[in-house]
Amino acid sequence: MNSIDALFARLRAQNRKAFIPFLPAADPDLAFTAAALPAVASAGASLIELGVPFSDPIADGPVIQASYTRALRGGFKLDAMFDTVKSVTSAVGWNTPTVVMGSYSLIHKRGPEAFIDACLKSGLSGAVVPDLPAEEADELAKRCRDRDFKLILLVTPTTTPERMAKIAAACGGFVYVVSVVGITGGRAAAAEVVGKVTARLRTMTDLPLCVGFGVSQPEHVRELAPVCDGVIVGTALVKHLEKAGEGREAALAAITKQVAELSGALG
Repeated sequence: MNSIDALFARLRAQNRKAFIPFLPAADPDLAFTAAALPAVASAGASLIELGVPFSDPIADGPVIQASYTRALRGGFKLDAMFDTVKSVTSAVGWNTPTVVMGSYSLIHKRGPEAFIDACLKSGLSGAVVPDLPAEEADELAKRCRDRDFKLILLVTPTTTPERMAKIAAACGGFVYVVSVVGITGGRAAAAEVVGKVTARLRTMTDLPLCVGFGVSQPEHVRELAPVCDGVIVGTALVKHLEKAGEGREAALAAITKQVAELSGALG
């Protein structure tokens, strides 16, 4: 069984929700990433989303864009990221599902089979692909299902019911529910709006529904928890990386402290 499926089966049996932190790879470098992954896992992460630096991000706000720019300027290489992830996931005791988030262009350039193979060999359980239209996802979705690798797509508050159904059918692992219209950032997510989206999605799929964008405070987590299966936080954590060049230990401590606070809000 894929580790994402096992995680949500366990959480549902315990009537608990997942906390999912987003971290960009290689900011300030991959050595920091290798230290950050087990640190956030120990601090309360149920599942980790690892962002693949990209020069033209689609939905990421200025904080994550700046992080990606720093990583790319530092010489980020995809294969080096895979090696780093493998060094973490192959360690004794590691049991936190990890997914990558990246543009479909990265998958297309390498080739879907080669990309999936590299992910699986590194211990990754799935991929969030924010810019893959549901109408063009069938082939990749089938390849992922055949390898028990989870393809995760995004639903927004403005997605039509017809497209919601297509997106849900293509997804595996969980459906990523965008809580606000716009880019990632610190705006408060509207639990009422999210609740309407997740209620509609639950008529279409049994997959877990995890909410991201605009989630930055413990109160946001508490408000969203009743209408979803997991909460995703990115920008609020990535902000700490802006000062990693001045002090890595302090940046990592700030990230893990915030992960503990936010995950603790789930109860």
